[in-house]
Amino acid sequence: MGVKEGKGPQARWFDKILQDDYYGEKTFEKAESKLLKNSITMAIEKAGLKKQTIDVMLTGDLLNQLMSSSYMARDVSIPYLGLYGACSTMTESILLASVLVDGGFCTHTVAGASSHFATAERQFRMPLEHGNQRPPQAQWTATAAGAVTISQSLGRTDKPLCCITHGTVGRVVDPGITDTNFMGAAMAPAAFDTIRAHLTDTGRKSSDYDLILTGDLGRVGKKILLDLALKKSSQDEKDESVFRHFRKVYEDCGAIMYEDCQDTHAGGSGCGCSASIFAGRIVKEMRAGKYKRVLLVSTGALISTISKQQGETVPGIAHAVTVEVM
Repeated sequence: MGVKEGKGPQARWFDKILQDDYYGEKTFEKAESKLLKNSITMAIEKAGLKKQTIDVMLTGDLLNQLMSSSYMARDVSIPYLGLYGACSTMTESILLASVLVDGGFCTHTVAGASSHFATAERQFRMPLEHGNQRPPQAQWTATAAGAVTISQSLGRTDKPLCCITHGTVGRVVDPGITDTNFMGAAMAPAAFDTIRAHLTDTGRKSSDYDLILTGDLGRVGKKILLDLALKKSSQDEKDESVFRHFRKVYEDCGAIMYEDCQDTHAGGSGCGCSASIFAGRIVKEMRAGKYKRVLLVSTGALISTISKQQGETVPGIAHAVTVEVM
């Protein structure tokens, strides 16, 4: 985790907090790659495995050509599938890794994602040297990485295991947002669409979950999602039943990553936001008995430097996985 994240309310859950966002490297991009590499290595070690036993790792980041992930894969030398789902990448990697394991194609896999404030700002907005002012609806890309091992069996363990039992692949939903700083509004409709599809397909209600956790809608996007759930529930009796207790079990990683006094405006974002909070906090709390069933819904704003120049909108995507203690 980066310096700013290490001063936030989630700091005690993270395994490593950097003293310098360069992480001893010459560039922020190299620092992000190193951050992801250490997360992958740590996840493998915590599972009691060796990298030679990993059949494939699935990771992604926000940079062009998955720079952080690709160079990490070069150094780690494990079979690699690079994924890009913007900030939804963590759940996308978990979902696909689970399919590979459940289908019998792999025995041990690793799923992860990373982001870095400075690398994302340089690519999608302005170099930090510009000192440009950020609008109130903007979010702060988390300097963070997270990874989990997904295996057919991890053998004996002194704590309960967290298992992936369901997955829902999201659709691209475009609410017509053109402000690239307003990502919470761009992603919230996709999050609602995926959550409703997941609950409908599984026949479950929001009350069947101890926690429904979106990736990085931030404070603004979180409010929009809650408003969407309330509006749809008031219009449709079926939705009202499904979302009746949604507010009681719902939280967003971007909304809880930072304190209000840290001047991150609408909260956190980035692939590493949901990756670090899920792997760093939620899995630990599940194994400690706080939660038995969690729905992780990482969200992504599908923008690029090219799409913005062509006057395109900012479509959203969200994928969901159910994690249960067995």
